[in-house]
Amino acid sequence: MPRLTADLILRSPTYFNPLRQREIDFRGNKIPAIENLGASQDQYDCIDLSDNDLTRLENFPLLARLKMLLLNNNKITRIATGLAESLPNLDTIILANNKIANLGDLDPLSELTSLRVLSLMGNPVTKKTEYRLYIIHKLPKLKLLDFSKIKKAERELAHKRFGSANAPAVESSKDEESSTPVVNYGPTEAEKAAIRNAIKNAKSPEEIQRLDALLQQGQIPKSNQ
Repeated sequence: MPRLTADLILRSPTYFNPLRQREIDFRGNKIPAIENLGASQDQYDCIDLSDNDLTRLENFPLLARLKMLLLNNNKITRIATGLAESLPNLDTIILANNKIANLGDLDPLSELTSLRVLSLMGNPVTKKTEYRLYIIHKLPKLKLLDFSKIKKAERELAHKRFGSANAPAVESSKDEESSTPVVNYGPTEAEKAAIRNAIKNAKSPEEIQRLDALLQQGQIPKSNQ
């Protein structure tokens, strides 16, 4: 079975990505679990673990330099607590096309106080009625969720919905009928489909970085990309 060994870490390609970050590329190695990243000696701003077989986001050593994690197209269902102790400066996580299903499974991300950009597109959890408001409430410093800028009105609505002692339990987000209207400031369904398609068909780390740069500028990739 393939593993993320110290040897693989030493042999994997490294480069400066379009964001001028030093990146190491582990894409497409069928890696089932995160391990041995201490062998990277905290030399990287970005780690790309896309297109593997990961099921849990866990087991990181202290990586104080790390700013970005790319985890597209895995099988992740759980996120471990305590990530902030290992990844204190992480500001971007791209988790598109994984298998996270419940809002409660995202709570450990609230420990990452440096997090500014998060994508969960293509995960079952994004279909929850109050998914976006819940994430905005749990991550008050987040600026970009699913490649859509968080608006002041969304923050106010998220605080009103989840910021009091009478806030509903997470399970209530399964209810399709809610007395509080959910304001949709995110991409349209067609735009979401275009973004998912672009991420799925990205052939290289450079393409992922290019898409990220475009989307942070508010530009949606064309559906034929």
